[in-house]
Amino acid sequence: MSTEKTGSGTIGTARLGADGPEVGVQGLGCMGMSFAYGPTDADEARATLERALELGVTLYDTADMYGFGENERFIAPFVRAHRDEVVVATKFGIVMDPADPLRRGIRNDAPYLRQCVEGSLERLGVDTIDLYYMHRRDVNVPIEETVGAMAELVAEGKVRWLGLSEVTGDELRAAHAVHPIAALQSEWSVFSRDVERTAVPAARELGVAFVPYSPLGRGFLTGAFTDAGKELTEDDFRRTMPRFTGENAAANAALLEPLRAIARAHGATPGQIALAWVHRQASVHGLEVVPIPGTRRRSRVEENTAATRIELTEEELAALEPIASEVVGGRYADMGFTSAGRE
Repeated sequence: MSTEKTGSGTIGTARLGADGPEVGVQGLGCMGMSFAYGPTDADEARATLERALELGVTLYDTADMYGFGENERFIAPFVRAHRDEVVVATKFGIVMDPADPLRRGIRNDAPYLRQCVEGSLERLGVDTIDLYYMHRRDVNVPIEETVGAMAELVAEGKVRWLGLSEVTGDELRAAHAVHPIAALQSEWSVFSRDVERTAVPAARELGVAFVPYSPLGRGFLTGAFTDAGKELTEDDFRRTMPRFTGENAAANAALLEPLRAIARAHGATPGQIALAWVHRQASVHGLEVVPIPGTRRRSRVEENTAATRIELTEEELAALEPIASEVVGGRYADMGFTSAGRE
């Protein structure tokens, strides 16, 4: 699977798809730098982008809906300054309502796709998007039609490689039959494992890399918060997620003692053990796995990349195995937008 740059302090690499780019085996989710998770320090976030690259992180993930394009604009100077070193991934498909930021729609039709890709290219200030994802599935548009329109962007040089997010195994197969898919991005962590039902087996079968988002459970697995409703700011998206508030949050926090115990045994943080678990899934399931933990601080990206060097034993994996099945509350208030909601 991945290779390790021994002695350099940097992370190993993995390939996205059969003919996709070679990237650092851990990427960086950029969403929180300007969207969804409350106030941020822009200067520290910019420094985090640079520090991540020094550590071997080369896959940088954003989307057009993160702050109505603001996140793309935020990382654009960094991407342009390191254009030959980084792989920039962005997404289309989630429609935001400026009057109500919590209201979301989904569009996968070709005219909307065209509008979105042009907007992302302009905001990023690049000629070509390296990895372009369909962010969510619009069930009213055949996935073959959407991927066919995305393939036209590849032929035109606007996009290099294609990705999908939150699709089922059957949807991935249907899409891959139209044009090769380099990466499937969906939530996957010791806390959220529904993708293992159909999506992970299909990705392995097709040679598609898996890019887990929220591998740290949006910070819950690190202990950054225990109840979103009580501890996070009013504008923090996590307050809307059922598993992170009230009785659900208390019950879920109690599930994390095995994670904390393993962290103590390794002299590591719980977040590092959570990430080590995700990285281990590459060998468990036989496919490339490139998680994209999000952070806005240099110290955290240093901590996260160090997790690639932690080896979990079979006994430790067994101790973590039951957690996901005991989690209470959905990943989102409306799971209809996810692959699990269509299986």
